[in-house]
Amino acid sequence: MIRRHFFLVAALVVLAVMVVAGGLKVLGKKPGQGAGAPAGMAQGMGGAGGMPQGKGGAGRRGAFGGPTMVSVAVVSPRAFEDTIEVLGVAKGRQSVTLTAAATQLVDKVRFSDGQRVPRGAVLVELRDTEQNAGVAQAEARAVEAKRAYERYKTLGDQGWASKAQVDQFEAAWRSAQADVTAAKARQNDRMIRAPFAGIVGLSDVAPGALVNPGAPIVTLDDTSVIRVDFQVPERYLAQLREGQPLLATADAFPGETVQGRIAKLDTRVDERTRAITARAEFPNAAGKLKPGMLMRVGVSRGKRTNPSAPESAVSVQGDGAFVYVLHTRPAAQGGASQQGPGGQGGAMVEQRPIVTGVRQQGFVEIVDGVKPGEKIVADGLNKIQPGQPVRIAQGGGARGPAATTQGARPAAVRPAA
Repeated sequence: MIRRHFFLVAALVVLAVMVVAGGLKVLGKKPGQGAGAPAGMAQGMGGAGGMPQGKGGAGRRGAFGGPTMVSVAVVSPRAFEDTIEVLGVAKGRQSVTLTAAATQLVDKVRFSDGQRVPRGAVLVELRDTEQNAGVAQAEARAVEAKRAYERYKTLGDQGWASKAQVDQFEAAWRSAQADVTAAKARQNDRMIRAPFAGIVGLSDVAPGALVNPGAPIVTLDDTSVIRVDFQVPERYLAQLREGQPLLATADAFPGETVQGRIAKLDTRVDERTRAITARAEFPNAAGKLKPGMLMRVGVSRGKRTNPSAPESAVSVQGDGAFVYVLHTRPAAQGGASQQGPGGQGGAMVEQRPIVTGVRQQGFVEIVDGVKPGEKIVADGLNKIQPGQPVRIAQGGGARGPAATTQGARPAAVRPAA
């Protein structure tokens, strides 16, 4: 009990000492010192509004609510083209996979991979020993049959042989001639020739390999012209014609376009897909396009001119789109002290909904909402709000807020520490 009273008395004594010390400190201050402190602090601050001097001052003034620096684009007329974009697979003008007509060993390979060959060139020779012998045998029989026919024909003319005998030997001779032709055909089957001029592909066939009928030996493609078959919905049939110019692109060559034309239209519309097949041809003298490539074909439906804006200047939200149109903001009255961010003459932005059309080559077609000649914010739309004052970038200078002049911002607007 005595110890508890002791601690309570000690706490009261400490509290009393702190109160007395605080009172002595207040009474001990010199007169006028309290009013001089803000003045001394103000001497350490540069410019108007108590902002620090030096490089840091300008940066802090621009950071507190100043106009946002933006770049400007002018709405201008631009030609847009309505196109029907479809997909197709490239094919050579003529393409074939060469195979053997009989089972036989490869004797000679007369081409190299990727070689350009003329029409009729021998590409592969199969072993033809038996076929050569068959040709020689057939030719010998044909000679014997011809001599027999000639003898009996002479006897028939002299009346020593009947007409039936002469006809019989004539038929035997003609049959022997047919045997020669068949033997030579079997001999030619052992030579695989190029049916047209083109470029051979890659092949693994080597002398001594055994090939079977139907087994692929090598591919041959005529790539001087590339053909692309594609389907177009029948509702666009009236806008298609043979000879119509086309533009196509390939994923392998981004940014490059190939010009071609519609060579043929199919005679029928597919009943299941309600589409018609068109065949386009594209010149390929350089050989860049390869059979099998995926091609994106654009069929033109006509051109028109409408206002346009860069894609970066158009913001899309849901089903709608809008741009920020720049307006001149009149200078506020009241002298130079009002030329701060809240009252200086400059520009402000208006959020305006627009109706967009197609997008081509980085520009958006604007059907309605703005007129040619109006200035809009070109980029950085996420940094501004409707009605916000902005500052236009000049000549590629600094895009951040510029430093304000002295007295442009009073000290009272600076947030308290």
